[in-house]
Amino acid sequence: MHVLVIGGMGQLGRAFLGVFGAMPGVRTSSWDLPEDDITDPAISDRVVNAKPDLVLNAAAWTNVDGAESNPDAAYASNALGPKHLAEGCRRCGAPLVQISTNEVFAGTPGQFYREYDTPAPSSVYARSKAAGERAVQMTLDQHYIVRIAWLFGQWGNHFPIKIVAAADKYGALRVVDDEFGNPTYTFDVARSVARLVETGRYGIYHLVNEGCASRFEFAREVLARTGRQAIPVEPIKLDTWPRPAPPPKHAVLVNQAGAALGIRLPAWQDALDEYLALEPERFKQVRY
Repeated sequence: MHVLVIGGMGQLGRAFLGVFGAMPGVRTSSWDLPEDDITDPAISDRVVNAKPDLVLNAAAWTNVDGAESNPDAAYASNALGPKHLAEGCRRCGAPLVQISTNEVFAGTPGQFYREYDTPAPSSVYARSKAAGERAVQMTLDQHYIVRIAWLFGQWGNHFPIKIVAAADKYGALRVVDDEFGNPTYTFDVARSVARLVETGRYGIYHLVNEGCASRFEFAREVLARTGRQAIPVEPIKLDTWPRPAPPPKHAVLVNQAGAALGIRLPAWQDALDEYLALEPERFKQVRY
Protein backbone atom coordinates (compact mmCIF):
# COMPACT_ATOMS: atom_id res chain seq x y z
CA MET A 1 0.00 0.00 0.00
CA HIS A 2 1.39 3.39 -1.03
CA VAL A 3 0.42 6.30 1.23
CA LEU A 4 1.23 9.79 -0.07
CA VAL A 5 1.48 12.47 2.62
CA ILE A 6 1.07 16.06 1.43
CA GLY A 7 2.68 18.57 3.79
CA GLY A 8 5.03 15.93 5.14
CA MET A 9 7.37 18.46 6.76
CA GLY A 10 4.66 19.90 9.02
CA GLN A 11 3.88 18.71 12.52
CA LEU A 12 0.88 16.63 11.51
CA GLY A 13 2.48 15.43 8.29
CA ARG A 14 5.46 14.09 10.21
CA ALA A 15 3.15 12.29 12.60
CA PHE A 16 1.36 10.72 9.63
CA LEU A 17 4.68 9.54 8.21
CA GLY A 18 5.68 8.06 11.56
CA VAL A 19 2.42 6.21 12.16
CA PHE A 20 1.72 4.98 8.63
CA GLY A 21 5.39 4.26 7.97
CA ALA A 22 5.44 1.83 10.90
CA MET A 23 2.48 -0.16 9.57
CA PRO A 24 3.28 -3.51 7.91
CA GLY A 25 2.94 -3.47 4.14
CA VAL A 26 2.77 0.33 3.92
CA ARG A 27 5.16 2.45 1.84
CA THR A 28 5.03 6.20 2.46
CA SER A 29 6.13 9.13 0.35
CA SER A 30 6.16 12.79 1.34
CA TRP A 31 5.54 15.97 -0.67
CA ASP A 32 6.04 19.51 0.56
CA LEU A 33 7.03 23.00 -0.51
CA PRO A 34 8.89 24.35 -2.38
CA GLU A 35 9.10 21.41 -4.77
CA ASP A 36 5.50 20.27 -4.33
CA ASP A 37 2.98 23.11 -4.57
CA ILE A 38 -0.65 22.04 -4.27
CA THR A 39 -1.81 25.43 -5.61
CA ASP A 40 -0.46 24.40 -9.03
CA PRO A 41 -3.15 22.57 -11.05
CA ALA A 42 -0.43 20.28 -12.39
CA ILE A 43 -0.30 18.64 -8.96
CA SER A 44 -3.32 16.60 -10.11
CA ASP A 45 -1.25 14.96 -12.83
CA ARG A 46 1.56 14.31 -10.39
CA VAL A 47 -0.83 12.52 -8.04
CA VAL A 48 -2.01 10.32 -10.88
CA ASN A 49 1.55 9.50 -11.89
CA ALA A 50 2.53 8.68 -8.28
CA LYS A 51 -0.20 6.00 -8.16
CA PRO A 52 -0.96 6.25 -4.42
CA ASP A 53 -3.47 4.02 -2.70
CA LEU A 54 -4.26 6.79 -0.19
CA VAL A 55 -3.51 10.53 -0.01
CA LEU A 56 -3.33 12.41 3.30
CA ASN A 57 -3.47 16.19 2.89
CA ALA A 58 -1.90 17.93 5.87
CA ALA A 59 -0.77 20.94 3.81
CA ALA A 60 -2.45 24.28 4.46
CA TRP A 61 -2.06 28.01 4.88
CA THR A 62 -2.13 28.21 8.68
CA ASN A 63 -1.26 31.89 9.29
CA VAL A 64 -4.73 32.79 10.52
CA ASP A 65 -4.11 36.51 10.98
CA GLY A 66 -2.00 36.75 7.83
CA ALA A 67 -4.87 35.34 5.77
CA GLU A 68 -6.85 38.53 6.36
CA SER A 69 -4.38 40.50 4.25
CA ASN A 70 -3.57 37.62 1.87
CA PRO A 71 -6.94 36.04 1.02
CA ASP A 72 -5.87 34.88 -2.44
CA ALA A 73 -2.93 32.95 -1.02
CA ALA A 74 -5.07 31.42 1.74
CA TYR A 75 -7.77 30.29 -0.69
CA ALA A 76 -5.18 28.96 -3.14
CA SER A 77 -3.67 26.70 -0.46
CA ASN A 78 -6.79 25.82 1.52
CA ALA A 79 -9.46 25.57 -1.19
CA LEU A 80 -7.94 25.24 -4.66
CA GLY A 81 -5.12 22.98 -3.41
CA PRO A 82 -7.49 20.36 -1.98
CA LYS A 83 -9.56 20.57 -5.17
CA HIS A 84 -6.49 19.79 -7.30
CA LEU A 85 -5.59 16.87 -5.04
CA ALA A 86 -9.15 15.56 -5.12
CA GLU A 87 -9.13 15.68 -8.92
CA GLY A 88 -5.92 13.64 -9.02
CA CYS A 89 -7.34 11.16 -6.52
CA ARG A 90 -10.54 10.78 -8.55
CA ARG A 91 -8.52 10.01 -11.68
CA CYS A 92 -6.34 7.37 -10.02
CA GLY A 93 -8.94 5.91 -7.66
CA ALA A 94 -7.27 6.89 -4.38
CA PRO A 95 -9.22 8.07 -1.31
CA LEU A 96 -8.27 11.47 0.11
CA VAL A 97 -8.07 12.50 3.77
CA GLN A 98 -8.56 16.27 3.92
CA ILE A 99 -7.58 17.89 7.22
CA SER A 100 -9.85 20.73 8.32
CA THR A 101 -10.38 22.78 11.45
CA ASN A 102 -12.75 23.58 14.28
CA GLU A 103 -12.65 27.20 13.12
CA VAL A 104 -15.18 26.47 10.37
CA PHE A 105 -17.78 26.91 13.13
CA ALA A 106 -19.04 30.16 14.61
CA GLY A 107 -17.96 29.23 18.12
CA THR A 108 -21.12 30.31 19.90
CA PRO A 109 -20.46 30.20 23.66
CA GLY A 110 -21.91 27.08 25.24
CA GLN A 111 -22.40 25.20 21.96
CA PHE A 112 -20.69 21.90 21.10
CA TYR A 113 -20.33 21.06 17.40
CA ARG A 114 -20.97 17.65 15.87
CA GLU A 115 -19.92 16.54 12.40
CA TYR A 116 -23.07 17.58 10.54
CA ASP A 117 -23.68 20.91 12.22
CA THR A 118 -23.65 23.73 9.68
CA PRO A 119 -20.32 25.55 9.40
CA ALA A 120 -20.40 29.33 9.85
CA PRO A 121 -16.80 30.50 9.38
CA SER A 122 -15.98 34.12 10.14
CA SER A 123 -12.31 34.71 9.26
CA VAL A 124 -10.68 34.45 5.84
CA TYR A 125 -8.71 31.44 7.08
CA ALA A 126 -11.84 29.69 8.32
CA ARG A 127 -13.79 30.45 5.13
CA SER A 128 -10.93 29.12 3.01
CA LYS A 129 -10.83 25.87 5.01
CA ALA A 130 -14.60 25.47 4.70
CA ALA A 131 -14.25 26.07 0.96
CA GLY A 132 -11.63 23.31 0.86
CA GLU A 133 -14.07 20.92 2.51
CA ARG A 134 -16.73 21.71 -0.10
CA ALA A 135 -14.26 21.42 -2.98
CA VAL A 136 -13.26 17.92 -1.90
CA GLN A 137 -16.87 16.86 -1.32
CA MET A 138 -17.91 18.09 -4.78
CA THR A 139 -14.96 16.52 -6.59
CA LEU A 140 -14.36 13.13 -5.00
CA ASP A 141 -16.73 10.57 -3.50
CA GLN A 142 -13.95 8.68 -1.70
CA HIS A 143 -13.10 11.33 0.87
CA TYR A 144 -12.67 11.76 4.59
CA ILE A 145 -13.01 15.30 5.99
CA VAL A 146 -11.18 15.24 9.33
CA ARG A 147 -11.59 18.32 11.53
CA ILE A 148 -9.06 18.86 14.29
CA ALA A 149 -8.34 21.63 16.82
CA TRP A 150 -5.55 23.20 18.89
CA LEU A 151 -2.87 20.86 17.56
CA PHE A 152 0.32 20.13 19.50
CA GLY A 153 3.03 17.54 19.04
CA GLN A 154 6.67 16.75 18.59
CA TRP A 155 7.22 19.32 15.84
CA GLY A 156 6.09 22.90 15.34
CA ASN A 157 5.81 26.05 17.44
CA HIS A 158 2.51 25.33 19.17
CA PHE A 159 0.72 26.47 22.32
CA PRO A 160 2.57 24.38 24.98
CA ILE A 161 5.95 25.49 23.61
CA LYS A 162 4.89 29.14 23.52
CA ILE A 163 3.48 28.98 27.06
CA VAL A 164 6.64 27.46 28.53
CA ALA A 165 8.86 29.93 26.66
CA ALA A 166 6.80 32.89 27.87
CA ALA A 167 6.73 31.57 31.44
CA ASP A 168 10.52 31.20 31.50
CA LYS A 169 11.06 34.61 29.94
CA TYR A 170 8.60 36.69 31.93
CA GLY A 171 7.94 34.72 35.13
CA ALA A 172 4.22 35.48 34.90
CA LEU A 173 1.50 35.07 32.29
CA ARG A 174 -1.82 36.52 31.19
CA VAL A 175 -3.93 33.95 29.33
CA VAL A 176 -7.40 34.09 27.79
CA ASP A 177 -10.08 32.24 29.77
CA ASP A 178 -13.07 32.68 27.44
CA GLU A 179 -11.75 30.88 24.33
CA PHE A 180 -12.45 27.13 24.42
CA GLY A 181 -11.31 24.26 22.23
CA ASN A 182 -10.02 20.69 22.14
CA PRO A 183 -6.26 20.37 22.76
CA THR A 184 -5.29 17.63 20.30
CA TYR A 185 -2.11 15.58 19.94
CA THR A 186 -0.66 14.98 16.47
CA PHE A 187 0.12 11.31 17.03
CA ASP A 188 -3.40 10.64 18.33
CA VAL A 189 -4.80 12.22 15.16
CA ALA A 190 -2.49 10.12 12.99
CA ARG A 191 -3.34 6.91 14.84
CA SER A 192 -7.08 7.59 14.64
CA VAL A 193 -6.88 8.42 10.92
CA ALA A 194 -5.07 5.12 10.36
CA ARG A 195 -7.98 3.32 12.04
CA LEU A 196 -10.53 5.39 10.14
CA VAL A 197 -9.22 4.65 6.65
CA GLU A 198 -9.24 0.93 7.44
CA THR A 199 -13.04 1.14 7.84
CA GLY A 200 -13.60 2.55 4.34
CA ARG A 201 -16.46 4.66 5.73
CA TYR A 202 -16.14 8.01 4.01
CA GLY A 203 -17.53 11.23 5.44
CA ILE A 204 -16.91 13.98 7.98
CA TYR A 205 -15.17 13.23 11.27
CA HIS A 206 -14.12 15.21 14.34
CA LEU A 207 -10.94 13.51 15.53
CA VAL A 208 -9.93 15.44 18.63
CA ASN A 209 -8.75 14.35 22.05
CA GLU A 210 -11.53 13.84 24.57
CA GLY A 211 -12.54 16.82 26.65
CA CYS A 212 -12.15 20.54 26.16
CA ALA A 213 -10.47 23.44 27.90
CA SER A 214 -10.02 27.17 27.86
CA ARG A 215 -6.68 28.58 26.85
CA PHE A 216 -6.21 29.46 30.53
CA GLU A 217 -6.90 25.88 31.66
CA PHE A 218 -4.64 24.48 28.96
CA ALA A 219 -1.83 26.79 30.01
CA ARG A 220 -2.22 25.88 33.70
CA GLU A 221 -1.98 22.17 32.86
CA VAL A 222 1.13 22.69 30.75
CA LEU A 223 2.80 24.65 33.55
CA ALA A 224 1.84 22.13 36.23
CA ARG A 225 3.08 19.19 34.18
CA THR A 226 6.43 20.84 33.49
CA GLY A 227 7.18 21.88 37.07
CA ARG A 228 6.16 25.49 36.60
CA GLN A 229 3.05 25.51 38.78
CA ALA A 230 4.45 28.42 40.79
CA ILE A 231 4.21 30.71 37.77
CA PRO A 232 1.30 33.13 38.33
CA VAL A 233 -1.29 33.09 35.54
CA GLU A 234 -3.83 35.89 35.26
CA PRO A 235 -7.05 35.10 33.37
CA ILE A 236 -8.01 37.70 30.79
CA LYS A 237 -10.70 38.05 28.12
CA LEU A 238 -10.25 37.38 24.43
CA ASP A 239 -11.17 40.96 23.59
CA THR A 240 -8.13 42.13 25.56
CA TRP A 241 -5.87 41.10 22.64
CA PRO A 242 -7.39 42.45 19.40
CA ARG A 243 -6.37 40.41 16.35
CA PRO A 244 -7.01 40.78 12.62
CA ALA A 245 -8.85 37.41 12.78
CA PRO A 246 -10.38 36.85 16.23
CA PRO A 247 -10.78 33.10 16.89
CA PRO A 248 -14.19 31.57 17.63
CA LYS A 249 -14.81 31.59 21.37
CA HIS A 250 -16.29 28.11 21.76
CA ALA A 251 -15.62 26.01 18.64
CA VAL A 252 -15.54 22.81 20.69
CA LEU A 253 -15.83 19.66 18.58
CA VAL A 254 -17.66 16.46 19.51
CA ASN A 255 -16.40 13.17 18.09
CA GLN A 256 -19.68 11.43 17.35
CA ALA A 257 -19.12 9.83 13.92
CA GLY A 258 -15.73 8.37 14.79
CA ALA A 259 -16.92 7.16 18.19
CA ALA A 260 -19.75 5.29 16.46
CA LEU A 261 -17.02 3.29 14.67
CA GLY A 262 -15.17 2.70 17.94
CA ILE A 263 -12.57 5.40 17.24
CA ARG A 264 -11.99 7.50 20.34
CA LEU A 265 -8.94 9.56 21.21
CA PRO A 266 -7.56 9.69 24.78
CA ALA A 267 -8.29 12.56 27.14
CA TRP A 268 -6.27 15.62 26.18
CA GLN A 269 -4.51 15.64 29.55
CA ASP A 270 -3.21 12.10 28.95
CA ALA A 271 -2.15 13.09 25.44
CA LEU A 272 -0.27 16.07 26.88
CA ASP A 273 1.57 13.77 29.28
CA GLU A 274 2.58 11.47 26.41
CA TYR A 275 3.88 14.40 24.39
CA LEU A 276 5.82 16.00 27.26
CA ALA A 277 7.50 12.66 27.99
CA LEU A 278 8.90 12.67 24.45
CA GLU A 279 10.84 15.88 24.96
CA PRO A 280 11.96 16.09 28.59
CA GLU A 281 14.91 18.37 27.84
CA ARG A 282 12.78 20.96 26.12
CA PHE A 283 10.39 21.14 29.07
CA LYS A 284 12.75 20.39 31.95
CA GLN A 285 12.02 22.06 35.28
CA VAL A 286 13.59 25.37 36.08
CA ARG A 287 14.07 26.95 39.47
CA TYR A 288 12.63 30.33 40.36
